[in-house]
Amino acid sequence: MTVNQSSAAMVAFDPAEHEPGNLYKLMVGTIVPRPIAWVSTVDANGVRNLAPFSFFTGVCANPPVIAFCPVNRGNPAPGMPLRKDTLRNIHETGEFVVNIVPERLAAQMNVTSADVPADVDEFELAGLTPVPGVMVGAPRVAESPVHMECKLLQMVEVSPGPLGGNIVLGEVVRFHVRHDLLTNYRIDPDKLDAVGRMAGATYSRTRDRFELERPK
Repeated sequence: MTVNQSSAAMVAFDPAEHEPGNLYKLMVGTIVPRPIAWVSTVDANGVRNLAPFSFFTGVCANPPVIAFCPVNRGNPAPGMPLRKDTLRNIHETGEFVVNIVPERLAAQMNVTSADVPADVDEFELAGLTPVPGVMVGAPRVAESPVHMECKLLQMVEVSPGPLGGNIVLGEVVRFHVRHDLLTNYRIDPDKLDAVGRMAGATYSRTRDRFELERPK
């Protein structure tokens, strides 16, 4: 760790000299707020899975593509694999659904973040209602105001070790949006009331906003 002695002192970190867990803290503390992809999948045996991921973004609109990045477990319990069930399910089926998390579902979303055995149905665990997908076999979260049914385009393993990462690119093949959120394709942010992820146990609301017109 190097301290820059300028008037506005900066602390410099060489990633090669620090533990991945500490680098993870730097990343989740500065890449904020992060939208949450509440990803529902089903495995080859039909067991439903639901888990939140906050390394999530849109990629493009033609075709509509989203990306999320499941991070490997840092210190898995005995018998628990490094790679998460969501990643395995998508690899097996090539399908998933991204559900958006409003504040009223934050507690139930948090329940589904627990590391539980692969045969546990997180819909049942969190008291949520599964709704069949139209274009994919993965279920949707009925209580969520927005669902994006996705087909896998590409999966990239960036690093296989603990806290290593994977990039999942999915093409959205069907959008489901609660009708009262929509006006000419625009989403009402107040009615969506999405939450974002900060670091640790901290989340953010999306109610405090300001506007800036882009330069012409």
